[in-house]
Order: sequence, then structure tokens, then C-alpha cells
Amino acid sequence: MAKRWYVVHAYSGFEKHVMRTLKERVALNGMEDMFGDILVPTEEVVEMREGKKRKSERKFYPGYVLVQMEMDDASWHLVKDTPKVLGFIGGTKDKPAPITEREAEAILRRVESGAEKPKPKTLFEPGEVVRVIEGPFADFNGVVEEVDYDKSRLKVAVLIFGRSTPVELEFGQVEKD
Repeated sequence: MAKRWYVVHAYSGFEKHVMRTLKERVALNGMEDMFGDILVPTEEVVEMREGKKRKSERKFYPGYVLVQMEMDDASWHLVKDTPKVLGFIGGTKDKPAPITEREAEAILRRVESGAEKPKPKTLFEPGEVVRVIEGPFADFNGVVEEVDYDKSRLKVAVLIFGRSTPVELEFGQVEKD
């Protein structure tokens, strides 16, 4: 039998704990041949705080762990009886269904691209109203005209003396209204 990807529902906030516990339990029970990868799909995000770039991780699917495994009674019980695991997603209670290969590949590709190129924590869209919190235009509101994620900058139309003036700002200098 080939290993397939299954989605395991875990307590929210305990995804990494469940991943570590599952890996330990697989090793303790000598079932390494039944299991492949066990992972929590995350991407790296960057935010500007106090003028410094801070990197952190954001989970794609909070509350879920992906497990590559061969499904039989022993492997099912090993996962099901792991602390902080609520059960499998998909299929029936006693016979979980794996996700498709295409779904699994899409998630893995997203994890890889997230590691290579961190995304900003806050996403801005043209037409959105933002408040300037830093710099000479602090406390002004403006409308986002352009967003440059590569440079972490945006062009904002700020109303100064009744005239719309385009101002280029860094992500850290504005907040969503």
C-alpha cells in the first residue's frame, strides 16, 4: 500500500505539539515504515515593528496537521489516541479519507514558496483606507493606490489642504483603518 496524505484535526494552538508527539509515538511503536512526513503547513511572514523587520510563522490551516501514512487499524489508533488530537477530517469516523495528491502537492508547494519568499503579515489592497501612524503625515488618512510587496512600500493618496497628494510610505508607517 502507498502512503497517502490525511488531515488530522488537533486542538488549536497545539499543532506543533501534536506533530512532535506523533513523531515520538511512531518511533516508540516502531511504525516508521507506515508513516512518511508529519507537518504543520506554515509560511514565513514579515512585519515591521519599531522600525525593524520581524519574521514570524503563520499557519495556513490553524488546528490541522498533515500526516502522510498507510492507513490500517494500528496506524489509525496510533494517530487517534495521540493526546490533543480530535480526529481525522474527511471520510467517516471509522474510515477516514485521504486528501487528493493534487491537494497535497498544492499545500506542499505553498509551504516551499512561503519559506523562500516571506509574505508581509498585513496585506494591503488598492482602494483601501489606511491611517498614517509615522512620519510627517502622521494622523492623516489616505487611500492606497499601489502596493509593492517586494520593497514593502505603498503609494497612498493623502488629503492635504483639500488636495489629494500621493505619498510613498513603508508598511510599518501605516495601519488599516
